[in-house]
Amino acid sequence: MKLARSILLATCCVAALSCEYRDPIQRETASPATWPVASPTATPAPAVGEIARPESGDTSQSEFEGTVGRTDKKRLERPAVILKEVRTGRHENFDRVVFEFAGAGVPGYHIEYVDKPARACGSGEPVQVAGNGLLAIQLKPAHAHTEAGEVTIRDRQRVLNLPVIKEMKLICDFEADVQWVLGLSSPNRYRVLELSKPARLVVDIRH
Repeated sequence: MKLARSILLATCCVAALSCEYRDPIQRETASPATWPVASPTATPAPAVGEIARPESGDTSQSEFEGTVGRTDKKRLERPAVILKEVRTGRHENFDRVVFEFAGAGVPGYHIEYVDKPARACGSGEPVQVAGNGLLAIQLKPAHAHTEAGEVTIRDRQRVLNLPVIKEMKLICDFEADVQWVLGLSSPNRYRVLELSKPARLVVDIRH
């Protein structure tokens, strides 16, 4: 009887030790899918009425004469670049659109005011854009998608609450031709800047 009781106690002790030992091993070897993952922190967009931060490398004056005419710069000899980001913001005397590219340089561009309606480059169908002035911006050679066909700019239609820019739409991304149309409260004077590191094309529209 004493022998049986001793064996039973020994068995219980071994079982207890194995339970205490197994638990930390299970935690260490748990699948990574079960580990807690920190949620990414999104960069908040500027609040309505807030002045946007200046672009790095921009030394231009906040006041400028600008133009209402056509701005044209051809760079067809360059390889096509990828448009990776589009930013908008309000500054002291103007609204700004920034086109940022992957690579070392800015593509060619053609910018001018156009009559309504703007038209999609593939179908030729009219595209309605809010505002009393339409500023068309063509970037060429450029893509708004990767070689695998994945789009790089997902929000291709934006309604904006800025003093001048009210809406903007991507109306073409075909055969190295990227086109945006900006709907403005009025066809105000604008200027164009080229910035580097990273490569950016900046369009400012006066208030």
